[in-house]
Amino acid sequence: MSHKTIELKEGAFVISDAHFSPSRPELLDFIKAIHTKQLRPTQLILMGDIFDTLFGSINFTYTQNSEMIQLINEISHEIEVIYLEGNHDFNLQKLFVNAVVVPIQMQPIMAKYKDKKVYLAHGDFDGAVFYKLYTALIRNPFILFILKYIDIISNHAILNSVDKHLQKKEDCNKFTGFEKFIHKRLKARFEADYFIEGHFHQNKSFYVGDMYYINLAAFACNQRYFSIKYSKDNNILEEKIFLRENENG
Repeated sequence: MSHKTIELKEGAFVISDAHFSPSRPELLDFIKAIHTKQLRPTQLILMGDIFDTLFGSINFTYTQNSEMIQLINEISHEIEVIYLEGNHDFNLQKLFVNAVVVPIQMQPIMAKYKDKKVYLAHGDFDGAVFYKLYTALIRNPFILFILKYIDIISNHAILNSVDKHLQKKEDCNKFTGFEKFIHKRLKARFEADYFIEGHFHQNKSFYVGDMYYINLAAFACNQRYFSIKYSKDNNILEEKIFLRENENG
């Protein structure tokens, strides 16, 4: 879908870094709750790394995520879905044709909420030279085309190895010196009322100059998500925790 000015809606759900996989199924229940209207967001904003592995052109990654892909597509017929690609899920426009898909090249992207300017990003839009080279190569259609056939010939050995590595990865660590890191990274670079991103999994908010910075919690860690709701303390996100049915009983 072509990009337009993003208008954030009161009551929108914002979710980041769910890292959905067979070993992390919690997100599926959350998306099903939206699909069946047990939860009723006005808009669904997916801030990247929603899937642990979902790569455009690599069919095997579609297969293991097919139910989730179908549900998100069906939801997108009823409410607006905005999907910011992450470093685990990219080249997705052909999979989510009714969603507003924002690739890394367009991040951070400006959005509006009431009279406020809000930058949105997954969080991996900058970095060292070698990281930028890596992100460019891994998203390159020709590289993905080659990887697709290597994956087929190897009977998915590479992607299965990646999955095993990611299952062992600890995604809930505290980032020591995080606030100092963000100030150095963002100060004087962006002018907005808010800057919202995921990627770092820290669930922290603070001012960077005159801009209010929000780093989202990772849904993978504790099933936290956020609802857009303006409050007097200048935060526009209300934190929520999704409890699965067997936890509610």
